[in-house]
Amino acid sequence: MINDAFWISRDHVNVEACTSHQPVHESEERMPELNQGPNEETKAFYDLVRDGNQALYEGCTKYSKLSFLVKLYHIKCLCELSNKAMSMILELLKDAFEHAEIPDSFYEAKKLITKLGLNYSQINACPNDCMLYWGEDESRETCKVCNTSRWKQSRKGNPTNMSGGGKKRKKKPVKVLQYFPLKPCLQRLFMSSKTIEHMRWHYVDSNKDGLMRHPRDSEAWKRFDETHLEFASDPRNVRLGLASDGFNPFGTLSTNYSIWPVILIPYNLPPWMCMKQTSFILSMIILGKQMPGNDIDVYLQPLIKDLKDLWDGGVETFDASLNQMFNMRAAFMWTISDFPGLEFRNPPMALSGSEIFKQLENVHVTFGKRMEVEDNRKRTRQKNIVESGCQHWRKKSIFFQLPYWEYNLLRHNLDVMHIEKNVCDKVLYTILNESGKTKDNVNARKDLKEMGIRSNLWPNENGQYQPSLFTMSNAQKDVFLTTLKNVLVLDGYSSNIARCIDLKHRNIFGLKSHDSHILMEQLLPISIRNVLPNQVSAVLVDLCSIFRQICGKVLNPLDFDKLQR
Repeated sequence: MINDAFWISRDHVNVEACTSHQPVHESEERMPELNQGPNEETKAFYDLVRDGNQALYEGCTKYSKLSFLVKLYHIKCLCELSNKAMSMILELLKDAFEHAEIPDSFYEAKKLITKLGLNYSQINACPNDCMLYWGEDESRETCKVCNTSRWKQSRKGNPTNMSGGGKKRKKKPVKVLQYFPLKPCLQRLFMSSKTIEHMRWHYVDSNKDGLMRHPRDSEAWKRFDETHLEFASDPRNVRLGLASDGFNPFGTLSTNYSIWPVILIPYNLPPWMCMKQTSFILSMIILGKQMPGNDIDVYLQPLIKDLKDLWDGGVETFDASLNQMFNMRAAFMWTISDFPGLEFRNPPMALSGSEIFKQLENVHVTFGKRMEVEDNRKRTRQKNIVESGCQHWRKKSIFFQLPYWEYNLLRHNLDVMHIEKNVCDKVLYTILNESGKTKDNVNARKDLKEMGIRSNLWPNENGQYQPSLFTMSNAQKDVFLTTLKNVLVLDGYSSNIARCIDLKHRNIFGLKSHDSHILMEQLLPISIRNVLPNQVSAVLVDLCSIFRQICGKVLNPLDFDKLQR
């Protein structure tokens, strides 16, 4: 668990060197320091490493003292065992195996497990996403916006349930935000001499050929360095990106639920590490029956507070490679989001962050999804109340509370994999003419008529229209789908795409993001060549080529204008 959570290997952690007061690398470049030697939190971390290296008993190679306790604690959580039951089990094991490194009680075991640093805080939230019971509002009983109770109600409408013996039970909140503090997560990255080398990669491994392999090669990163020279002077300062998306954990069993994890990406790491799942930092988990939507700013408040603290004052952190304390700071660079819907018009004028911030000065938003009752007794939810003369803005983003956000050259990135999947799905559904999913439908044909173009594709009075040039016949579909179903690739290159092909009904289903990635960039240009006219296949091949180039490991900025054209 230590390896997975903190990337620490027993082969690379020299506990004695890390806890001594002698520098590990005398020849390394000295950096700004606060004081020598690790602090108490760091010492506790290395105590944890020792427990991870200590065998459960002499000669045991399968379990260490820590791994055995973590496994036992996992069983406790899954089986919902009480603390008393766990103490009794530990006492029995201690009595039966005298020479094993087993704590005397669950209290002692929990003190050891707590050192893993995987703690989180539970922050109560309004069920209508209006506010958090946090900070000054921590003691409130009802929402200050919609007056909804903070607690779950019993059948009698009483928030305090009574057990069988008349004993009061603890009140349960209606909605809870799980927040993982950011500072300890970032501090852990510098406590191993192996990982801290990767955290300085963006500065040490300079780029001299002008090609883009990492965000540090981008204009936005360089502009940030020029604007904030003091922050950029220490390469150990952390740069973060943010991404979030929702999913239904119950699959098809329940559609009335969603979970929204908020993920942070440390961009100090090299490109082969920063976008790996093991490098992601889980910041919070937003639970509820509905997605937060525009109200996500309510839940981002604890993260914004941590980011402001990490920018203004930083936090003392132990540098394992230099055996010294330093003041670590962090900056939030940009978000990663899906491609927004666009209308058929020219692109809007590009505005700087300061210009946008000026337009948003008088925008005030009341968050939440409050209920209102209409005349027909149906309950509907009100949208966010926006008080501003500037109606094209829905809100002022909470990120503008960060003192540097308005000066960032790039504030939002697009998720290429997400876009690629959407485009791939629409292309496949359209050329296969799948009912309900194709973009070539009667409404699209009516649009052509209103625009006065391609009269041969206009629908008649009955809404019927002739097939277009890119619509496959049944015989063409059979050739196209059979080609995809018979493709064989190397193990690990992609999932089994053949399982997504239904030859009987002539359709494709269940494609994952990586499946669409492989289809769009490798398989689709080959499989359409013999089934579609040249003027159609040439356009699709060019489209696939664009995705293949922008998804490459190395990008040449000189090619961007060509790709745009």
